[in-house]
Amino acid sequence: MSQQVLDKTIKNKDVRVIIVEDYKLTRVGLRFALNEIENINVIAEAQSAEIGLELIKKEQPDVVLMDLGLPGINGLEATSKVKSISPNTKVIILTSHDREEEVIASLGSGASGYCLKDIDPITLSGVIKNVAKGACWIDSNVAHLALKFFPKPQNSEIMTTCTTQEVKTKLTERENEVLKLLVQGKSNTEIAQELIVSVHTAKAHVCSILQKLCVDDRVQAAVKAIKEGLVSV
Repeated sequence: MSQQVLDKTIKNKDVRVIIVEDYKLTRVGLRFALNEIENINVIAEAQSAEIGLELIKKEQPDVVLMDLGLPGINGLEATSKVKSISPNTKVIILTSHDREEEVIASLGSGASGYCLKDIDPITLSGVIKNVAKGACWIDSNVAHLALKFFPKPQNSEIMTTCTTQEVKTKLTERENEVLKLLVQGKSNTEIAQELIVSVHTAKAHVCSILQKLCVDDRVQAAVKAIKEGLVSV
């Protein structure tokens, strides 16, 4: 089966997913596992990037699960083409590759997430939902490699003299709670709901965390937090 578009009623809040994976058994397993999860709907699947890109252009999905080791056009090339044919579609790399070059190249190609294939379906479903909302997610096993993708901030000399313990001291108890949720890929709205605060307050905590960690965005904060052991994963 080179491609399959599934005839399935789609609810308004469903995250529409396309799987691009050359191994049929993996595609079928992913489809059945994810379609058991509430608010996720696998609408199509393809065994090659060429067919996948056609489906993405036609279906305009919310999220694409993209393998790297595809025949013909590989997953990196395909990921770089997605934005031009479906601007609102997010790409999550789902692969067994954990080498530095693949991680960095995937982020550079425009992927919003990088997952290793040993991820469990429940965790993967959470990644899909959060990435669909605009979050980024990097598997904790390769997060330290992703740090090399980000340029050093201008105040890096100051950062190198600041120990991990000093960074922990800078963060308030509530900011540590927010940081843990941020690492989990939670959006500001979800953080607000989890901590029973306003979205404005959650956003203010996130901004404060970014400033104290000397990073520019949520992904850098999450990667730094994991690498330096600021939160446990």
